[in-house]
Amino acid sequence: MTGTTTLRNLLIMSISAMALAACGGGADNVASPGEGAFPPSTPTTPTNPTNPTNPGSGQAAADCPTGFTNVGIILNGTLRNCQLPSKITGNLVVPARAGTIYSISGRTDVGDDRGADPSNPIAGAQQGILTIEPGVRIFGSAGLDYINVQRGSQIFAEGTSTNPIILTSRQNIEGTTGADSIGQWGGLVISGRAPIASCPAGTTPPNINCVATFEGGVALYGGNSPNDNSGRLRYVQVRYAGFEIQPNRELNGITFNGVGAGTSLEYIQVHNGSDDGMEFFGGTANLKHVVITGADDDSVDTDEGWRGGIQYLIVRQRANGGDRGFEQSSAGVQASYNSQPKFANYTVIGSPRTGAGDIQLLNTGTGGRFVNGVHVSANPATACLDVDTPSTVAAAPRWDSVVFSCATAFRGDSDVDGAAAQALFGAGTNNNANLTSTLSGFVNGANENAVTAADPKTIYAFFDTTNYIGAVRNASDTWWQGWTCGLASGSNC
Repeated sequence: MTGTTTLRNLLIMSISAMALAACGGGADNVASPGEGAFPPSTPTTPTNPTNPTNPGSGQAAADCPTGFTNVGIILNGTLRNCQLPSKITGNLVVPARAGTIYSISGRTDVGDDRGADPSNPIAGAQQGILTIEPGVRIFGSAGLDYINVQRGSQIFAEGTSTNPIILTSRQNIEGTTGADSIGQWGGLVISGRAPIASCPAGTTPPNINCVATFEGGVALYGGNSPNDNSGRLRYVQVRYAGFEIQPNRELNGITFNGVGAGTSLEYIQVHNGSDDGMEFFGGTANLKHVVITGADDDSVDTDEGWRGGIQYLIVRQRANGGDRGFEQSSAGVQASYNSQPKFANYTVIGSPRTGAGDIQLLNTGTGGRFVNGVHVSANPATACLDVDTPSTVAAAPRWDSVVFSCATAFRGDSDVDGAAAQALFGAGTNNNANLTSTLSGFVNGANENAVTAADPKTIYAFFDTTNYIGAVRNASDTWWQGWTCGLASGSNC
């Protein structure tokens, strides 16, 4: 038996024990037992109620496609509810059909964990491929209803700019979600074989033996395949997701675990997640055209040596929720493989609520590059940048053509004071820590467009060359229109 196989078996046994311990407290009861016809209930009136994602004005389909369970009709008999299997092997296509909506119940696994080595998958582990057609809507009803794409399997969810795919909650389908609705189902988890920073003692990353268990506690991620391909997400919304499975172990809107650069990720919105909008645990995933609205904790959270990038990012926190725009960490990992996030053409608008966090926090040795960014908050207690721990200063993160419009530009802490954070920021070019923002919503105004931009392509090959800062240059820059919710005037989620 090889050392790799021994480690794999030990990790699998450990995870099984964790999962059994977690179930002992009745956590499985949180998952919905079924997704049939919705029971009668006394309706509540949400603040800023939304319309159902599918108004169900037609006739329910007579049956479900092969491979799905018919669990009844909903919305006054206008939609057939077809439930995905709890485990998907082979290729399951979720077709767009008139009079049909889809649901999940409990954890929905796409494939088995096939291990860290793509050339030597775990014996007997099956691959799953989940394909979702444009316009499909899938809902969950409880916190442990979530889609879990395992290592060696793939998801292809490809909507269009006028017909996005929507992954959401039962309440949203019913039309009872409001501006502060969060955490109504589990969300989307994708695990891959790209490098991560957590390793056994004596092992230096990147290494195929560097694997970890994601916060949900039921799947492994990591390996040494930086170009690993977990599929494609395009024109996808994830709404009202997130759930705390155990203390400090949460599902997010989308959780990327060791996801590789071979995965295609663009035109993605996460709305009103109860924890983070997106969280990256290691990997090399790259994204373009991302919108995160209303996250209750951090909008983008990075850890475990994530070394990918995001270009064209709108973050808008909601009035009554949200902590930080970015939380970027390398906690507990070796300095030789710290997190090195890369962001270009981004706009982050902070929450006005009392207790909201700063726009950007870097700690525990995080490096990275931040180019053509706009940090804005009208909250008098919010800072635009907080740098913690001397190891982060040593990692030398860099900002170029980034502007701050906050009551406090730099947060001063006991370990890294505001002057040290300012010195890091000042080492870049064309930065302005005291800009008066002229944003119109999240669209650049005259002051933003007067800033000399950097060329993102020079710092990261994945990025496009641009000549402006921020996510949205002007009113004619409409990459976000049509496929998002809650951004355009009159649009609700």
